[in-house]
Amino acid sequence: MGRQQVRNEGEGAWEGGPEFWDAWSAQAQELLGQIFDGTPAAIGVLDTELRYRYVNETLARMNGVPAEKHLGRTVAEVVPDVEAREDVLHTVIADGIARETVSSGHTRADSPLARRYWHGAYHRLERGGRPVGLVGIVLEISAARQEQLELERARERLALLDEAATRIGTTLDMDTTCQELAEFLVETLADAATVEVFPDHGTSRLPRDGTLRLRRAAMASVPELGVLLRPLGRPGEYVDYQPGSSIPRCLATGRPVIDNVPDDQELGRVAPDAGRVAAYRAAGIHSALIVPLTARGHDVGTVSMIRAGESPVFDETDAVIAQDLAGRAAIGLDNARRYTAEHDAVVQLQRALLAEPGLPHPDVDVAYRYRPAGRGVLVGGDWFETVALDDGRTLLALGDVMGHGLDAAVAMSRYQAMLRVIAVREPSPDRILLELDQLLHTTGAERPATCVIAIADPRRGICTYASAGHLPPVVFGPDGRAELLPVPPGPPLGTGLSRYVSCTGPCAPGHTLLLYTDGLVERRHEDIDVSLRRLTRIRVTADPEELLDLVLAEVAADDPEDDIALVAARPKRRRWV
Repeated sequence: MGRQQVRNEGEGAWEGGPEFWDAWSAQAQELLGQIFDGTPAAIGVLDTELRYRYVNETLARMNGVPAEKHLGRTVAEVVPDVEAREDVLHTVIADGIARETVSSGHTRADSPLARRYWHGAYHRLERGGRPVGLVGIVLEISAARQEQLELERARERLALLDEAATRIGTTLDMDTTCQELAEFLVETLADAATVEVFPDHGTSRLPRDGTLRLRRAAMASVPELGVLLRPLGRPGEYVDYQPGSSIPRCLATGRPVIDNVPDDQELGRVAPDAGRVAAYRAAGIHSALIVPLTARGHDVGTVSMIRAGESPVFDETDAVIAQDLAGRAAIGLDNARRYTAEHDAVVQLQRALLAEPGLPHPDVDVAYRYRPAGRGVLVGGDWFETVALDDGRTLLALGDVMGHGLDAAVAMSRYQAMLRVIAVREPSPDRILLELDQLLHTTGAERPATCVIAIADPRRGICTYASAGHLPPVVFGPDGRAELLPVPPGPPLGTGLSRYVSCTGPCAPGHTLLLYTDGLVERRHEDIDVSLRRLTRIRVTADPEELLDLVLAEVAADDPEDDIALVAARPKRRRWV
């Protein structure tokens, strides 16, 4: 901070004006220099007009200005890029209360920091009870401030990730998860976001020209960009990316790619194809950020974010946040992809097993329906079967293996095959259920099942029923009214308890029988009796095919939580009771 020779103090200069400081003794200034020049704290003395009257060497180095160049100049003149909080300094001079404050900006000294910070403590100087200036002691706190800012950013990122965990991946549907990710990014980071994934078979399809093909799974944008982005495509489409464009580069390196304010030539190179440049310019896009979606060591796809209009360009901090969010989402997407593959395989297996039930006798008209559960749950073990027996009788069976997934579908096939074998040698439904239960129990079946059997004998005019823990059949009469049949429910199959009872009802013209699994009537927050009443309120006199369509439309949930299997039968000559 340097020292300057001044004249001796004079009379009548106590107001803190230039006369007072000009009269300040050289001896006093010399003494201050010896005291303050060796301290690491930056110390300065200012008059009542905030002009420097003394600075030590530390403050001179901090400001990047020689000590003698400070004297007589204001803070704003010496370091114009520092927010020095002169309002605080004037208040200290006015009321005499010492204060501390933080200032920030850039001095004339070189610094790699984007912004520097200082903490200053100021108190008033007085002579004869009147203010003559103030003294300030300043310490640079840029490093501590940077650590604090980084800690705050880390906390913000953690809070963002916590929120993302509750909003992204709420289902096991892959496209739903992609849409949740895109919408979350638009709320927090981008003006528009697109999620693209490898095609369903797990690898990208490469056309002959070497372009990369991905499936666009989701898009989201701020409202003002919605119309402008429509020409760029819609979810569900395949997009081909030219070699060397941003998305192939991102996947090749496994690192984020930032493209800020490219010219038209560069934009045409980084875009999927050069033909999109005009649409990008029309939307005002000036910055793009692409991050890979990687889970368990393999790529799932990419997330592309853009900013347009007055939004700032993307930077490395944005890339870190986007990578964190994409990493969390990629695990959910991979889980959804694996689940979807298993779900589809089980559904196909189940449909194959249910596609060919036996043929009834010609005098019975039979219809079937199978509706798998919503994509949020595994498929169940619902099954049905028809067997033509001796003497014109037709066996109708419907069952539900407990549990879900591939194991339940395989167990369903086993039950179905056993029933076909047993049905041809046992005369009544209760005997069929008894032998089936004992066989499953002795072979160690791990999955019990419910089952209801109806054996129709139109020639004799009767139908015989038995139930292994299944919901009661419904008969629709000639007037269209429905009635639940009171078939005694025995224990489920595979328990070894083997107590089943048959009951018989007569036939009458115009009646239709309905067998169904619990997926039709069970609701998570509704009593089963309420659902059964909804079913019996249906009025129908249609044939079995039309009956099943009406039942699904009027009773089944839009997104059922369990599989639904239905069998409807109606004798062509005589009708059910």
